[in-house]
Amino acid sequence: MAETHGLMERLEKAVTRLESLFSDSHRSGGMECDGINGVNGSIAPYVEAFDRLLNGSVAEFLRYSKILEGDVKTHAEMVRAAFQAQRSFLVLASQCQEPQENEVAVLLKPISEKIQEIQNFRERNRGSKMFNHLSAVSESIPALGWIAVSPKPGPYVKEMNDAATFYTNRVLKDYKNSDTRHVDWVKSYLNIWSELQAYIKEHHTTGLTWSKTGPVASSMSMRSVLTSGSCLSPPPPPPGPPPTFDTETPKDEGTAARSALFAQLNQGEAITKGLRHVSDDQKTHKNPSLRAQGPPVRSPTKSHTPSPTSPKNSPQQNHPPVLELEGKKWRVEYQEDKNDLVINNTELKQVAYIFKCNKSTLQIKGKINSITIDNCKKFGLVFDNVVGIVEVINSRDIQIQVMGKVPTISINKTEGCHIYLSEESLDCEIVSAKSSEMNILIPQDGDYKEFPVPEQFKTAWDGSKLVTEPAEIVG
Repeated sequence: MAETHGLMERLEKAVTRLESLFSDSHRSGGMECDGINGVNGSIAPYVEAFDRLLNGSVAEFLRYSKILEGDVKTHAEMVRAAFQAQRSFLVLASQCQEPQENEVAVLLKPISEKIQEIQNFRERNRGSKMFNHLSAVSESIPALGWIAVSPKPGPYVKEMNDAATFYTNRVLKDYKNSDTRHVDWVKSYLNIWSELQAYIKEHHTTGLTWSKTGPVASSMSMRSVLTSGSCLSPPPPPPGPPPTFDTETPKDEGTAARSALFAQLNQGEAITKGLRHVSDDQKTHKNPSLRAQGPPVRSPTKSHTPSPTSPKNSPQQNHPPVLELEGKKWRVEYQEDKNDLVINNTELKQVAYIFKCNKSTLQIKGKINSITIDNCKKFGLVFDNVVGIVEVINSRDIQIQVMGKVPTISINKTEGCHIYLSEESLDCEIVSAKSSEMNILIPQDGDYKEFPVPEQFKTAWDGSKLVTEPAEIVG
């Protein structure tokens, strides 16, 4: 069996090398073709470097995903398509001059649509056994938005990589000692973002590098890239008139379009999406004459005309509320203004997953394995006993009351979390990261005494190691 597995690996490597050689010969042949509409058909060094990333770490990730099959394989194919869309944009940037910012947002639409597709797949498959795999990809795929970040896109990719690590650690915890295929999958996926950071550092340190010559990038040139690959061959018979975009749009509208793009790219994590820039003449503290006026009246033609890449915020999609047991998982999702939610008859092997519940309260009776609160606001949880861990992720204004025992409570990327401990749970360990306004309430004399969790730390070198301790606030 081991010999067969080794033979299969050698065959796969040989096929990958043959594909790479074919791709190289195809590209070198394309270099001989003439440009079209003033665009040079040669391959830029940074596009070739990106191809090496595609044929290396991305191809390896696809291979391990095919081994795991199912939802992971399907998701990986979407990732491949997103990287191909990014390659097309890089080819365009290498052959064309940078257009106005609002046109850049239009040209980035294929990438943002691929990202949205990947994130939607995860949302549609919350009951999947591979949900942590899907979440790792969904939370980090906005890293492909680095091409719209300046002056330093590298740290942005690292931030997305950190978001993936939160879920890949769960995968490692579940499979490290039982199925090494999942361990290989984690390594291959995280390696993509590590290599992308190195690629950006070498070729786009201060932002995407556009060509200094050639025509200004447009929707027409992007279509040529998408239909012809890296070598822009003569166009097909003239199509119908292309969509017209107002090139006279002021600079601030282009910035708004860029902001809308980022809102979509970061949809998995963003809270402040939809914000727009406010100039000094619109601020009351810098323009006193505005104080005497009423609130500004929005222009219907301007405010209700979404940019091509704007997320569809209006109307919002309403999901039906869920409270059901699915296998060994209690699903509590999309509950609004419900303060009488109760889960009874729990078992030790069951877990509870609470997602996007607002202004609601849930009571869990009995003993359960673990509880996760994800993307909730103004949510209250009361439970008896948890044998594993209670996790709070990407949430705001959470209140938790422990009636019995719990060994660990984890708080990540959360603003506002109050935890009421019982006498039995005073030995509970509380782990927090990237969170604020956390308070632990300890029972004393029939009441509770509140203790804030430190948010600020100081680190010093003691001669042999770094020592970190909470910073005392004086004042």
